[in-house]
Amino acid sequence: MDLSGATILLTGGTGSFGNAFVERMLDTYDDLTIRIYSRDELKQSQMQSRIADSRLRYLIGDVRDRARMSRAAQGCDVIVHAAAMKQVPACEYNPFEAVRTNVLGAQHVVDAAIDAKVPHGVALSTDKAVNPVNLYGATKLCAEKIFVQGNAYAAQSATRLACVRYGNVVGARGSVVPVFRKQLEEQGRITITDERMTRFWITLPQAVDLVVHALDHMEGGEIFIPKIPSMRVVDLAEALAP
Repeated sequence: MDLSGATILLTGGTGSFGNAFVERMLDTYDDLTIRIYSRDELKQSQMQSRIADSRLRYLIGDVRDRARMSRAAQGCDVIVHAAAMKQVPACEYNPFEAVRTNVLGAQHVVDAAIDAKVPHGVALSTDKAVNPVNLYGATKLCAEKIFVQGNAYAAQSATRLACVRYGNVVGARGSVVPVFRKQLEEQGRITITDERMTRFWITLPQAVDLVVHALDHMEGGEIFIPKIPSMRVVDLAEALAP
């Protein structure tokens, strides 16, 4: 999909994926516009200082706010929905906050895309949406259903919606690798919740590739799932701290 001249709305744009996606788009296209939509003005300011580019627009907003979401989507060609509560313990401790952000937020993005007649929308999901055992996975399963079914509501418009589902992003904020490294530095040891755990791994460039692939090939209603390696958390621990 040629995004030359396009306007992209990126929710959760100041996160690890958002930064990688923005840098890729700016390197690839000279004449596009990216709207960075997030609720943390400090992270927006830091990103603005680090990536000083006139093609970026910074919008303070929350996916929980349907009116603000609808306003941000006006005139867009693509929406990439990366905003979410992702920390498993935080979702368990604040269950309805997770529902409001991950489930209602997804509905607001779908509504905004359809109302503004945005041609393409892609939502980021997770392997934890498969047979979820925690609230985070359950909310992402709901978000996937909302995005896929959104195509039925968009049948009379040009809007098409799809999802990408990937695993743990290596080195992203909040992922286990930097947590293990910090534990090693501060405590000289690392902690594992359950030795039976496995993790599917994907790098940030691969995550961006997957979204670009979805935009290139989507017709509406797909869930794109990459074939990525898995690793036992015990093996990861031994690799980091033999």
